[in-house]
Amino acid sequence: QVQLVESGGGLVQAGGSLRLSCAASGNIASLNTMGWYRQAPGKQRELVAVILTRGGSTNYGDSVKGRFTISRDNAKNTVDLQMNSLKPEDTAVYYCAADGGLRGYWGQGTQVTVSS
Repeated sequence: QVQLVESGGGLVQAGGSLRLSCAASGNIASLNTMGWYRQAPGKQRELVAVILTRGGSTNYGDSVKGRFTISRDNAKNTVDLQMNSLKPEDTAVYYCAADGGLRGYWGQGTQVTVSS
C-alpha cells in the first residue's frame, strides 16, 4: 500500500506561481512513476506531469510544457510540481498519482484556482 498526501494548492493571480508537493509513504520501493494529474469542472482528468522514480525521466502534458516543472526527492519520498506563468485555464483540482506496476494510487487532491 502507498499513501499520497498533497499540499500547496491555493488561489493565485494569472501570471503567478505555485508549488505543489506530494509526500508518499508506505511501499515506496514498488513505485515506477509518480506524477500529477488535474481535473477541471466538467472536464476529464488529464496528465500534467510524470517522473520516473528511477532515472528521473519526465513527461508533460502539452498545455503545461515550458511552464511547469516536476521534480522528485527520493530521500524525502516527495514529488513537487513548480507551476509558473499560471493561467485561469490551469484552475483545477490537482491530484498526485503513483504507479506501482500492478496498481495505481491517488491522493485526495488539492485545489488550484487562478484568477484573471
